[in-house]
Amino acid sequence: PTDRLLDGLNRIRWEQDPTLSFRMTCGHGSCGSDAMRINGICGLACQKLVRSFQEEVLIEPLPGFKVVKDLVVDLHPFFEKYRSIKPYLITHTPPPETERRQSPEEHQRFEEAIRCILCACCTASCPVNQNKGTKDYVGPAALVRAFRYLFDSRDEGTKERLELLDQPHMAWGCQTFWKCTEVCPKEIPVTKQIGQIKRRIYESKPEK
Repeated sequence: PTDRLLDGLNRIRWEQDPTLSFRMTCGHGSCGSDAMRINGICGLACQKLVRSFQEEVLIEPLPGFKVVKDLVVDLHPFFEKYRSIKPYLITHTPPPETERRQSPEEHQRFEEAIRCILCACCTASCPVNQNKGTKDYVGPAALVRAFRYLFDSRDEGTKERLELLDQPHMAWGCQTFWKCTEVCPKEIPVTKQIGQIKRRIYESKPEK
């Protein structure tokens, strides 16, 4: 009764087909490597109990990515887009002798975004990313990480971040379908955070 889909996949590989390929690492929802489409909805195999499904379970690779083998997809394009938003702290002042301090209230502004495990469920579920005409859209996962640094009080790269995000394939590429928020295994309010990025961009522009 406590078997997860990941356990089922492992049993298939151990007992029936040793060539079955899928990714897994931690097995308890922290690494995000076992993301796949389960009965049409993207999620983590380690978080889905077999008993929660009534009959047959259709397991497919994440949509929108090139399939390498079985349930393994090529995530290089996903991580290239992730790197494009500068997913690191930008500072221009000399480093302090101890650390760059931050209050609990300041940390709380982006605390939810830190939960992202880069499983790509949101990107694979996004209708914009699945549309060939808008495939250049950077995607919700990258924007969640952009939000994380844009609202970090220690970051000093706000101007360049806003200029980077103020492009059709960046923040404005989001069409607010909410699919990313629906499937996020860490329950991050992805769409809301992208909306806050858009608002920050808008407020940074001079009044006409």
